[in-house]
Amino acid sequence: MWPFSTQRSLEEAGILRGWTDWHSHILPGVDDGIRTQEQSLKVLAFYAEAGVTDVWLTPHVMEDIPNTPAALKECFSVLKSAYAGPVRLHLAAEHMLDNLFLERFEAGELLPLGPEGKHLLVETSYFNPPMDLWDILERLRARGLQPVLAHPERYVYMEGKDYRRLKEMRVLFQLNLLSLAGLYGPGAARRAEILLEAGMYDLCGSDLHRLGAVREALAARVLKKKTVQALLQIPNTL
Repeated sequence: MWPFSTQRSLEEAGILRGWTDWHSHILPGVDDGIRTQEQSLKVLAFYAEAGVTDVWLTPHVMEDIPNTPAALKECFSVLKSAYAGPVRLHLAAEHMLDNLFLERFEAGELLPLGPEGKHLLVETSYFNPPMDLWDILERLRARGLQPVLAHPERYVYMEGKDYRRLKEMRVLFQLNLLSLAGLYGPGAARRAEILLEAGMYDLCGSDLHRLGAVREALAARVLKKKTVQALLQIPNTL
């Protein structure tokens, strides 16, 4: 367990020890995340030192970043061959629910999350949902895929009723750990705390794009005791 007795930063609370990162942009050169293999290896060295055991590499798949499963698998193979550390690497993707999503869905051009490949990490625009959001989520479930909504605390259009409806549909919620650290502003931090203390989160990820930003945020933000307690209750497995 991660001991704490007073308010402390995420780093001081030892949050990363024994942790699985379910959402990251560490696969190099494929999206707006880490750019080079050298940088990826530095992130993985930091993760090993911090005690992270597993990391899911979840590059963007969207209209502006049209990654394909075949291309991402090739990049993943190259990184795995170059990495000799203790952190276990896994490949999935973060799928934008945009105008091309259903086309990719029908073509089977998806990279599911989790050891059994039954979960799908999805996101929407931060400002507006797709018009057919609820229908898309139902279609995923009908095909045997469990939707996992990335960083629900970051969607400014969502209200309490939206979160409740999503949970009624059994959509899983993935917390961005660095939302709590204030990396995305006070609004996202507050929504993250509310959802966390309500027990709505099912997974946690870093959404790491740059190592420096992560290190700074982990060291800077001091969390309340009850927030850390709630954070420790988030499952580490699917």
